[in-house]
Amino acid sequence: MILEIVKYGHPMLRQKGARIEIITPEIKRLIADMFETMRERHGVGLAAQQVGQALQLTVIDVRDVTDRPSTLELNGQPADPAEIMPLVLINPEIKPFGDPVAAGEGCLSFPEIYGEVTRPGSVEAKALNEKLKPVEFRAGGLLSRVIQHEMDHLNGILFIDRMTKKIKTEIREQLDEMQAASKAELQKK
Repeated sequence: MILEIVKYGHPMLRQKGARIEIITPEIKRLIADMFETMRERHGVGLAAQQVGQALQLTVIDVRDVTDRPSTLELNGQPADPAEIMPLVLINPEIKPFGDPVAAGEGCLSFPEIYGEVTRPGSVEAKALNEKLKPVEFRAGGLLSRVIQHEMDHLNGILFIDRMTKKIKTEIREQLDEMQAASKAELQKK
């Protein structure tokens, strides 16, 4: 089922997610619906907060992106990122490392808004998958960026929080309009 994606201005986007301790039928359904929603919207990552759930859960799939490569290491060996896609990360912990890399980012909760964000170039990730089995890997390139972006969502941090003041000033009008529209929509409910 395609879920509604909450937009900037909705308080859920600032909520830190609760840990998931058991996989219930509702969590399984949420994971499936999040993948369906992400694909429908042509995204590469989607956090539970973006669909109105304050949980430590994100889904990622970078296989369709060919112009921004990803790297992956499993057990210290290079691997094809497609091997672990589509990727479910539950209760993730990350350790970013490497030189900072500036690149354009967008977000499904900020339609039509893009801006440059600087993040470490690589990340070590530990999480549980949809079967609550541990997954551990190193990622670089786009996969690293997406993991860091989604991890921020799980902690109530938005990509605009990581933009320079100059970039935020350039998009301020769009942000204000989106925030006002979200608040007006919430008041109707």
